[in-house]
Amino acid sequence: MTSHLERFAERHPHLADVVLALALCACTVFGAQISTTDSPAPADPWPARILALVCGAAVLKARSHPRAALLVTGAAAAVLTGLGHLPSPLLLAPVMAALYWLAALTDSATTGLYGYPTMAVLVATSLSAAPLGDDFMLRSMGTMLWLLLPLSLGSLSRYRRAYLESAQARAAHAEHTREEEAQLRVTQERMRIARELHDAVAHHMALANAQAGTAAHLAATRPEQARKILADLVGTTSSALLELRATVGVLRQTGAPQADPLEPTPGLDRLPELVAACESAGLTVTVTVTVTTEGEPRRLSPGVDLTAYRIVQEALTNAKKHASNHAARVRLTHTHACLLITVTNDGPAVAPPVLGGGYGLMGMRERAHSVGGDLRAGPRTEGGFEVAAVLPLQPRTQAEALADRPEEDR
Repeated sequence: MTSHLERFAERHPHLADVVLALALCACTVFGAQISTTDSPAPADPWPARILALVCGAAVLKARSHPRAALLVTGAAAAVLTGLGHLPSPLLLAPVMAALYWLAALTDSATTGLYGYPTMAVLVATSLSAAPLGDDFMLRSMGTMLWLLLPLSLGSLSRYRRAYLESAQARAAHAEHTREEEAQLRVTQERMRIARELHDAVAHHMALANAQAGTAAHLAATRPEQARKILADLVGTTSSALLELRATVGVLRQTGAPQADPLEPTPGLDRLPELVAACESAGLTVTVTVTVTTEGEPRRLSPGVDLTAYRIVQEALTNAKKHASNHAARVRLTHTHACLLITVTNDGPAVAPPVLGGGYGLMGMRERAHSVGGDLRAGPRTEGGFEVAAVLPLQPRTQAEALADRPEEDR
């Protein structure tokens, strides 16, 4: 029943206010007729009836003007209690309603500033009519308790409304954040797929094109060497198909993310195969591995190992397309905390890649940042081109990697 009344009041606030005002007018009229042996009701009922109408009109504006409504109803109640009327809950009903709206619609400071003086005035006017009668407690403590009740209820209503608004705001923010996070994950996954497809296809297709061109050039003069290059071409295309199949196979998996991939991910252990494929395409590659700490190079995590391999692969692909002397040097430096990768080629580049553009350089830089590392690529002062990357031995979290990246790369 209460819930139905609340929903009705929410849908028809003006009608509810009119009904409440009429009910409070009736309460004031009946409350003015209540009396005790020590507090007989005044003989003339018209002041109470007129003030009851004034209080009802004031309560109609309590939602929009709670301070004014309290001042009017409080003054009317003070006049009635000063005339000798007993301060019963029925007589004080309009003031109680105004106090409730004041506490519910304003802040605590405003409630205290208007509410407590109103209580003091009503207690004083009530005691002035019969200060030492048997109804002393009713006129003093009773008046205070009846007026404190709507103040407490109004404050609870205000706190409850503020809590609900805060909860709704948090829910809306969480929903908005969840949608943004889902969109970010989709974007990151699309970028990851694009990098994998680019690395799996572009490198092998560039080598296959170079091997096919070299074989066609040598077919007439050096048939044996041409046949050897064509055999290498078969291996290059087979490797491209295997990597493409593995990438597509991983994308089509429906199991848990922890499930093993269909093919092992490449790492630096496949660097000799990569060098051999580049050399068969006409690019001479020199690999140097150094260790700054004692012992063997430390084992890389799978993510860093794959990132290192892809960076070297893409750098050698660019060297094959752009280096004028068809030679490149790969230097791997293992330290106690990171792996330094440097891929360089000498001589002026025939067509140097545009810095900041091209999916190859962009993909290398994104891969390095994804594991918490960094990558720089650009022309060398002495000629040629250089790709330099610093990768941690263990990948950091996304938040740590983002915090350490330059502001312009975020």
